[in-house]
Amino acid sequence: MYYSDIKKIDVANGPGVRVSLFVSGCTHHCEGCFNAETWSFTYGQPYTEAAEAEIMEALDHEYISGFTFLGGEPMESQNRPVVYDLAEKIHTRFPEKSIWSFTGYLYEDLLKWEAEGDEYVHRLLNLLDVLVDGEFVYARRNLRLRFRGSENQRLIDVKKSREAGHVILWEG
Repeated sequence: MYYSDIKKIDVANGPGVRVSLFVSGCTHHCEGCFNAETWSFTYGQPYTEAAEAEIMEALDHEYISGFTFLGGEPMESQNRPVVYDLAEKIHTRFPEKSIWSFTGYLYEDLLKWEAEGDEYVHRLLNLLDVLVDGEFVYARRNLRLRFRGSENQRLIDVKKSREAGHVILWEG
């Protein structure tokens, strides 16, 4: 997997001060995408142990409240193994920090893949606290929305949704 950026101080992509990883590769190609250069699966640099160490070091501060995956598309099939592996390591080492992921796919798509036996999706859903789902829709963009770019996107409380068996929105 490649990535375009590691943000060690991010206040735009989840509550509090977060660390964020912008993965490369996206097949959605949303009109008006703020990060279109990350559509290429080879944009940026290869994800390495050094990049992972940088992320873990950045997370190891009391003022950091969590971690966010963005893109590109973290849920692309070729990105899922690395995204899962990193999420597992973050959850194990920093269980008090929340893990968020943005995706252009719908939560229901991920549930379908999970039901079809995709172990990475299954494991990721068990680690995520919030999933911001849905493609960015330029015609529905709204700059006043919290933690998302267009009105169709949802902030899903993954843990509560999995317990309830239906989507429960994150209320923050």
